[in-house]
Formats: sequence, C-alpha cells, structure tokens
Amino acid sequence: MVKRTSLKRAECPVARSLDAIGDWWSLLIVRDAFDGARRFGEFQNSLGISKGILTTRLRDLVAQGVLDTVPASDGSAYQDYVLTKKGQDLFPIVVGLRQWGEDHCFEPGEAHSVLVDNETAERVGRLEIRSRSGRAVGWADTTVRKAGTPSPVQRRSAPAKRSRRSASTAAGP
Repeated sequence: MVKRTSLKRAECPVARSLDAIGDWWSLLIVRDAFDGARRFGEFQNSLGISKGILTTRLRDLVAQGVLDTVPASDGSAYQDYVLTKKGQDLFPIVVGLRQWGEDHCFEPGEAHSVLVDNETAERVGRLEIRSRSGRAVGWADTTVRKAGTPSPVQRRSAPAKRSRRSASTAAGP
C-alpha cells in the first residue's frame, strides 16, 4: 500500500486543509453532521460505509478537533458526535462543494437535494467571495502571495486574455 504524504507542514493553506479533512468520507461525515447525524449508526446508515473506515474517520475528525464526543443525548451508554466550532467553520466549504456540484454534476432538471433557509423556506443564495471592502471578487481578481516572498501588488490578466498555458500554470488559491 502506498503511504500518503503528509501536508501538515505545507505553506499552502489549501494543502493543510486537505491534509486535515480532504478525504471524501471525512467531508461526507461532516455533511451528515450538519444534517443532524450524531450517532455512529446514523453515519453508517447514511453513508453505507464499513465500520472500520467509519471508526477511523470519526477518530481522525475528533483528533483534528472537527468533531467532539459527548454523552448520548438520550442518556444511554452511547456517545454522540457533535461538530465543534472548527467543524462548524466548514459550513461554507460544504455549501461551496454543494453549489459546485449543483452546477456541474447534474443534468438540467435532474432531481437533487437543496439547501433551504429555515426562516424563509427558500433556497440558500449563492456563495460570493468578497474583498475586505465588500467588493465581489473572482479568481482573476486575486493573486496568491507565497510564504516568504516579497508582497508587491500583482495583477492577473483577465481570463479572456490568458493563453491556455498561462491559465493552467497560474498560482492556485
């Protein structure tokens, strides 16, 4: 079996985040926790995952501080898994993946689950990335400043002006 390379010390926040929660089972467990799952059996029934894999992923998510274990809410001898603040902070990530999936993984008109605002019973609006001043920004409006490098203001070319090669070699988020 190939040993996974650890990204715990990478200078890139995306790499470190993927090291912590990038496994698909882990993100699906977090998704189910947002949907109200708390018990081992609830996660297993929802995901159809083996007990061994689920045990490992839950243990890792608890070790990462994404989930915490608490006594079962019904007073039984079981334990519940609950999202910590760190876990709750993954909500925009899960919503972003959901919205990307809605846009790119379903045929037009194909049925899928939707995220609804509890107060209004309406679908949740699109995520937007904003500058500190409140201006909406896209990838072409941003530049990654690598750790340990000077920080001059850099501008990316507009997407339409990029060549195929320069677009594929541009710095990622």
